[in-house]
Amino acid sequence: MQFKRLFAGLVIGLSVVGVGVGCTQQRDFQADAQTNPATTQPPQSPAPARSPDVPYVPTPQAVVDRMLQIANVNSNDVVYDLGSGDGRIPITAVRQFNVKRAIGVDINPQRVQEANQNAQQANVTDRVEFREQDLFETDFREATVVTLYLLPEVNLRLRPKLLSELKPGTRIVSHAFDMGDWKPERVENVDGRVIYYWTVPENVPANLKE
Repeated sequence: MQFKRLFAGLVIGLSVVGVGVGCTQQRDFQADAQTNPATTQPPQSPAPARSPDVPYVPTPQAVVDRMLQIANVNSNDVVYDLGSGDGRIPITAVRQFNVKRAIGVDINPQRVQEANQNAQQANVTDRVEFREQDLFETDFREATVVTLYLLPEVNLRLRPKLLSELKPGTRIVSHAFDMGDWKPERVENVDGRVIYYWTVPENVPANLKE
């Protein structure tokens, strides 16, 4: 019951956190979260270290592919996927785009276990790693590409950390939600889903560090 109340609160909160985000994207997230069977944990599953920042909602594969294409990932890249869920973005980055390494970060041990199983089935465990970590405590400095499908308020909380740790030129791609007054360099629509793209600037404006 506690988890159901928490999840209900997260869904209700989506209606009031629309920082620069269209209502359509919020409705898509709500609908996906409510219909996704993986948002409820079996009783035997280990509990996360703390409540996740967002419910687990998988990114459609067509959107995954386009996110990685927009970021122009290649064999020189190290991709970090924040809130990696079942691992589809890191696994796709290695299998289809031949990246050097891909790291998924998720606070939910159930998701990490599932992602590791998927990586084994895809035969990519030599270059894919999944970490059971709080993304606000993860070191991103080696990343050349960061992907996310979080929430507007989480993106804004995460933005200063990304801009302080990531090297200039690092590419960031977000499914559905933007980063407030950090204007994206590119916006695309894929099957009704919005993708936002930025690169970390050499000189970060002061207003984006907060």
